[in-house]
Amino acid sequence: MKGNFYESLRANKRAGKKSVALLIDPDKIHDMVQLQRLINHALESRVDYFFVGGSLITDSNFSQVVQLLKQSSELPVILFPGSNMHLDPSADAILFLSLISGRNPELLIGQHVLAAPILRKSKLEVVSTGYILIDAGNHTTVSYMSNTQPIPHDKVSVAACTAMAGEMLGLKLMYLDAGSGADRPVSPRMISAVGKSIDTPLIVGGGINNGHKAKDALEAGADLLVLGNGVEKNPGLLTEVCDIVYAHNRTLNVH
Repeated sequence: MKGNFYESLRANKRAGKKSVALLIDPDKIHDMVQLQRLINHALESRVDYFFVGGSLITDSNFSQVVQLLKQSSELPVILFPGSNMHLDPSADAILFLSLISGRNPELLIGQHVLAAPILRKSKLEVVSTGYILIDAGNHTTVSYMSNTQPIPHDKVSVAACTAMAGEMLGLKLMYLDAGSGADRPVSPRMISAVGKSIDTPLIVGGGINNGHKAKDALEAGADLLVLGNGVEKNPGLLTEVCDIVYAHNRTLNVH
């Protein structure tokens, strides 16, 4: 699938098709048996992508996680890096995140300069992504580690203009994130405003802990939902959300 992740998202968006990604944080994987169970559950639930990464990765099992994912499934494995250290050439693609909601130059371009020569030598599909943090009602790890302030939950126009500027700068994807462990998800109103302001595929994650919130995000304009912390607390959430997405996509084929 190398070289096809971005194009698959573009094609899905044009067709109105929605997708689900399971975000796996290597720090929360205690052993490979646990990971294999999670992979099996994800495959049974019919997820579309595996994302791997986190804001702070202290364990040394990053490559092990990627390798087991590649061995256990044909689903695309996408790196979701918190720094230039979170790289593995055996994955399929990497979200080359530029934190455009903040003003920390390290996460706008600094880390990218360090990673660029490594990525150029790899076979990873590099997908430039505008990463936009949204206030979740609590302090999340990503806002602390990035040393930036998220966009306030109700500042819809700020988020829309930020995404618009990112697209004009050439970023291929937009990612609205309330962060891991968020008290509340990105609001449907904000998702809708951002979605209408850009043509790029829109990824939404953070705070999606039930099917109702997932459905709201999808109906508001999210093209790809990312689940992580919510699945750790409630494994049934993954199946519930995937069923919602599957039902939506099935109606497209009917019409």
